[in-house]
Amino acid sequence: MFWQRLIYTLTMYLLTPVIVYRLAWRGLRYRDYFGRWKERFGFFPDPGIRDSIWVHAVSVGEVNAALPLIEGMMQRFAGARIVVTTVTPTGSARVQKLFGDRVFHVYLPYDLPASIDRFLERIHPRIAVIMETEIWPNLYHLCERRGIPILIANARLSERSLRGYGPVRPLARAAVRSVAQLAVQSKQDAERLLRLGAEPDKLVITGNVKFDMPVPSGLERIGKVLREYWGEPRPVWIAASTHEGEESRVLEAHARVLRRYPDALLVIAPRHPERFRPVQQICKGYGFRTLCRSEDTVAHHDTQCFVVDTLGELLNFFAACDVAFVAGSLDVIGGHNVLEPAALAKPVLVGPHTFNFEQITDNLITDGAALRIKDATTLGDMVVRLFSDRDLRLRMGEQALLAVERERGAVKRTINLIDRLLTPD
Repeated sequence: MFWQRLIYTLTMYLLTPVIVYRLAWRGLRYRDYFGRWKERFGFFPDPGIRDSIWVHAVSVGEVNAALPLIEGMMQRFAGARIVVTTVTPTGSARVQKLFGDRVFHVYLPYDLPASIDRFLERIHPRIAVIMETEIWPNLYHLCERRGIPILIANARLSERSLRGYGPVRPLARAAVRSVAQLAVQSKQDAERLLRLGAEPDKLVITGNVKFDMPVPSGLERIGKVLREYWGEPRPVWIAASTHEGEESRVLEAHARVLRRYPDALLVIAPRHPERFRPVQQICKGYGFRTLCRSEDTVAHHDTQCFVVDTLGELLNFFAACDVAFVAGSLDVIGGHNVLEPAALAKPVLVGPHTFNFEQITDNLITDGAALRIKDATTLGDMVVRLFSDRDLRLRMGEQALLAVERERGAVKRTINLIDRLLTPD
């Protein structure tokens, strides 16, 4: 294993020029990120932190998932200093918005031994809580060498990801064997982690912490304000977290919806900020009257497409819609978080590819809270059906909310595991 990790490390160092180029390119789009690129190599002012609880959440989705867990740790371990790391600028912005100065945020360094050592020397973690199976061989090895227990929280592993480890699978196996505890979402995830090499006695099925995500107060009121802004009454559906190539099919579906409901509004929320402007142009290219969230104008009642080109507002738009389509599922991306609309009692539609949220999605479909479509035609037809059948819409929404309520409790179970690792017998 030493030689495999050495080859991996040498490869990482050889890729450093490419990494620096990528940092510079990303910094041109995110000025704040440009000023903090040294953090990716472990260089940042010593914050004077000792015995921290370190939580790593790679981007926005993982930060949102970590929210109830971090809030719970703040209550259970009052006075402990919590460090949160991310990889993306959008994840960083989300941490700042949710927690402000209640946590210390820094970007996670690249998986280079010297960078990781500098990072660990500055935050002195008592424990590392890694969200959703981020596996970095050098990071895990150095934590083990320093006696820092690692808990993988909300751990999941799709069949596709398991196959994707390929030539680095021995390194991944060694890394996952070095962790102190894996708090796993489901039995299926546990089985795949065992196949990767996890030790059975370290696996605990805690459920998905996203079920415990709090619904912000005032969300219903915000939803009503948005509906008034768009012009009540009119049917509204959302395509959330769309990727390149999906928008064209979503717009084809919307064209079918408009033939039956000429006043229908599509709210389209691209997954990545760099696609805000291109998606606006795509909508206009299809001939739809299009407005963006950032535009300081009053929405016209004849607006047909509304592009969400801001961050951190997706829940508001879920609250305002009648039907929610969760994208990333029309193509082989694996889907995104279906629990956010479900927790707001919205009927959920998904495409054929949902392996990132396999068990949750299947459960919602079984419970009658979600429906699976296969293409633009069936998406448009299903939106029309739900617009036409209020009872079905409400029934699916009620089932969605019940499913979420039934699965709560993962945060408490995960924090109990963290507590045991912090206070061993």
